[in-house]
Amino acid sequence: MSDLYLKQLSLGPMENFVYLLGSKAAKRCVAVDPAWDIGAVLDAATQDGMTLTGALVTHYHPDHCGGHLWGHDIEGVAELSARAKVPVYAHADEVAGIIKVTGLAKNDIKATQSGDKLELGAPGGATVTMIHTPGHTPGSQCFLCENSLVAGDTLFISGCGRVDLPGGDSDQLHDSLKNKLGKLPKDTILYPGHNYDDVAAAPLAAVEKMNPYLRADSLTEWRRLFRA
Repeated sequence: MSDLYLKQLSLGPMENFVYLLGSKAAKRCVAVDPAWDIGAVLDAATQDGMTLTGALVTHYHPDHCGGHLWGHDIEGVAELSARAKVPVYAHADEVAGIIKVTGLAKNDIKATQSGDKLELGAPGGATVTMIHTPGHTPGSQCFLCENSLVAGDTLFISGCGRVDLPGGDSDQLHDSLKNKLGKLPKDTILYPGHNYDDVAAAPLAAVEKMNPYLRADSLTEWRRLFRA
């Protein structure tokens, strides 16, 4: 029986998905990309009898970690850290960006690398594996827990993250999709960072049929998609 606790919350005017990942046995969880309404994130954990023990950040954009964006003052990891006194985990290449947009101190952030694991409960129970997927931003990362993949803005059900913002790199994103996420088992369930599609989650086998970016095998084909 799976030990994984997973809850998907849709918060904010940009249709962000915030996730709670945890251990059913231990009744502990972490929040992924907590932003927009920290009270709602904490309340959701409390209502399910879960204790929040940390925050995981996929990338530094304010709609995923808090800060100021397009006239919005967005709650995020700084407010969560202050209220819940929990550590914030982010890829080492993303730490500087998170500090800049959120005001967190460097000591508040635990830098991660691809392949790092975080136990959500007791040893042998639900565990998150960090997957570095640069392209949308230099330090974008996804979180794999059992057969669930929380992908932030790296991959959506029918699209992928934009690459025209500072730090974006189209060729890197192709490599992340083809050589990292594309090699995961096809029954892995994708949980994206935004509610952009008719379904909120789907197996990678189904995503491949709906998503031309995930099917682009060659770099030439990939670049053609971005020129279309």
